Formats: sequence, C-alpha cells, structure tokens
Amino acid sequence: METPLGSKWWPNSLWGGADEAGSTNWYTKPEVIMRAIAEIKEGKAYKIGHPYTADMPLFGARKFSLRIPGSPTGGAFGANKVMWNDEFLATEIGQVGTQFDGLGHIGVEAGATGDKNEMRWYNGISNAEMSTPYGLKKLGVEKLHPIVARGILLDIAAVRGVESMKAGEVISMADVKAALKRQGMEGFKFMPGDAILFRTGWEKYWTDPKTFNSGAPGIGMEVARWVAEDVQAGVTGGD
Repeated sequence: METPLGSKWWPNSLWGGADEAGSTNWYTKPEVIMRAIAEIKEGKAYKIGHPYTADMPLFGARKFSLRIPGSPTGGAFGANKVMWNDEFLATEIGQVGTQFDGLGHIGVEAGATGDKNEMRWYNGISNAEMSTPYGLKKLGVEKLHPIVARGILLDIAAVRGVESMKAGEVISMADVKAALKRQGMEGFKFMPGDAILFRTGWEKYWTDPKTFNSGAPGIGMEVARWVAEDVQAGVTGGD
C-alpha cells in the first residue's frame, strides 16, 4: 500500500491538488444552493448544538473553564460611570463540545515515524508544509465555504427499534436502505452536495459524559464509501 489507508488520496480528483476547501466546494455551486432552498416549506430553525459548559463531555483531559474576572472587570469610570465585563477562557476552543472539524484536524502518518514531510492531511498536504506553533498555514476552517445544503435525515435508531444504538455499533448499508424504506423514501435520488444526517440516539447521553465518551456508534467503511463515492455528499453528521 502507498499509505496506511491504501492508495494516495491526493490530488483531489474533483477539486484539484491546490484545494483546501474539500467537499464544501459544492456550496459554491448555484444548483446545489437552489436545491436546498427548494426544500424550505415552513421556515423553521432548529438548534443542533449544545451550550458550552464546564461539565459537558470532553475528550481526554481537556477542560472548558470560563471566568469573568472581577465582575465587573473594570470601572466605574468617567462622568457616566461606565463599567464592563471581560472574560477569561482556558480550553481547546475548537476541540470541545459540539464542533466542526477543519481539514487540518485529522491526518495519517504515511512514512517513517516522526517524518513531518510524510505526515499527510487532506490533499496530501504535509505537517511540514502547514504546521506552526501559532496555528496552521494551510487547511484552516477559514478556507471552508458556508454550508447551505439539502439535508436528508436517516433515523437508524428508529429502524432498529431502539432509543439509542449501543457503543461501538456500526451503521451498515442495510440500515441505510431499511431507514429509507421506513421513511417512505425507497428509490430516493441523492445528489452531490447533499448533507446526510444519521440519527443514532447517542445524544441522550450528553448529560452523562462517562457514557457519552465510552465509544459512540457510527458509520462503517461500507457506508463511508457510499457517502464519498456514490453520493458525493458535501456533509455528513450524526448525533
């Protein structure tokens, strides 16, 4: 194998070797945006994130510590007695709570141990090319495009007849097909740039960090290849 994952995944066959936006490039295409807008019927908005709190589930030894020093921090000053609150935050701000990972987050060591020229991220960009002590020179989230997509929810927990899937369980293509059938969507035509959302029910454990962090269910390679190759989805997610 050329890499621990098989053949090289770069240069990107759709977006080219210099691309840093990945599948969010779909959302620069008018037909993808119009497909999403055409689905709007009632104009409802839903919150799919959770508030950041000190006791939310966190990976490893990460912490989320927010303080208002002084409260108020400054003042009162001047004839109008102005005062203010400042904040002090200690955390890995992009890697706690509900979040969106940039393309510079997950890579693969494709060469000798410790060789930063062969630590490869999206589009083959190496650690040596992008990493500095003060942030990434490439593949930051600022390179991604705003996401406006048609969303398709696949309720896997419901089709399995459970409130929540179990830790480590894998979503198969049989689950996907069964969910589509249950939802009256057999034969549904997925389109490039669609957002596919898998409901596992795991969110029920958000207030139980020990269980939440014990190993969530998710898609397997069979479904991952379907999403990436057959559908060419722009975004995937799960609860």
